[in-house]
Amino acid sequence: MNSATARAIKTTSKKPKLLTQVREAMRTRHYSKRTEQTYVQWIRRFIFFHKKRHPVEMGEGEVNQFLTHLAVKERVSASTQNQALCALLFLYRYVIDRPLGELGDVVRARRPKRLPVVLTREEVRALLNNLKGEQRLIAVLMYGTGMRLMECLRLRVKDIDFGSGVIIVRQGKGDKDRYTMLPARVYASFQRHLSRVKEIHARDLAAGYGRVELPYSLNRKYRNASADWIWQYAFPQQRRWVDPKTGDQGRIILTNRLCRRPSRGQCARRG
Repeated sequence: MNSATARAIKTTSKKPKLLTQVREAMRTRHYSKRTEQTYVQWIRRFIFFHKKRHPVEMGEGEVNQFLTHLAVKERVSASTQNQALCALLFLYRYVIDRPLGELGDVVRARRPKRLPVVLTREEVRALLNNLKGEQRLIAVLMYGTGMRLMECLRLRVKDIDFGSGVIIVRQGKGDKDRYTMLPARVYASFQRHLSRVKEIHARDLAAGYGRVELPYSLNRKYRNASADWIWQYAFPQQRRWVDPKTGDQGRIILTNRLCRRPSRGQCARRG
C-alpha cells in the first residue's frame, strides 16, 4: 500500500462508515428508497467479493473482476450486471470522489431476446377471479391504471379523485408525478374499501394512533396533518408501527400491508 492510499484511508476513517455515506449521498440526490437499498446491497457484495478490502484501495481492475464474476460464475442477467455497475459507478463518483475510468474487457452478460408474455382477456379474468378482497382490488387497479406495485401500495386517499375519474401517482419512477385513469368498474368496490379503512382510522385515532409518515418535512410544518384522513394510505397494514426517533408509542406509522417491512430509519415494529 503506497503512502497516498494510506492517507486516503486515514482520511475516510474520520468520516461516517462507507455505506452510511452512500445512503446520505443518495438521499441528497433524491434517489428512491428501493434504489438505495439495491445500491447498498451491490456495494456490500463488491467489498465482500474482494475479501473486505476498502473500495479506496481498489479501482477499475477490481470492478472488472467483480462484473466478470457475476456474468461467468453467477450467470446473472444483463440487467442485473448493469445494475451492479451503476451502483459501483455511483460509489466511486459521488462517495469516493474518484470516477472510474476505462474498465477494460468486461465479460458482459448476454441480453436474450424474448417475446413478451401477453395474457388473453379470459386468462386475465380467470386470474382476477381467483383473488379476493383487498388483493383483488389492488390487482384490478394495477391492471386498469398501469400503476406499479409500490405506486399502488403507497397510494394516499387525497390522490384519488372519483369525481374526475383519475388517480395522481406521486413520486413514481424517476421521482415524477403523473395522472392515470381510475377505472369506472372499481368505483363501488373502492369506495366500500375506503369506508372500511376510514372506520379503522377513526378507531386508531381514538386509541391514540392513526398517524402516517408525511413526505419531506411536512410533518414539522403541519403538526396534525399526519392524522388527517386525506393523508392516510388507501391500503394500510393491520399491524401498528412506532416512530423510533421519538420513541413515542402514540405516533403510529401506517405502512403498506404487502411491504416486507417499513422503510429503514423511518419506523420500527412496536415492541
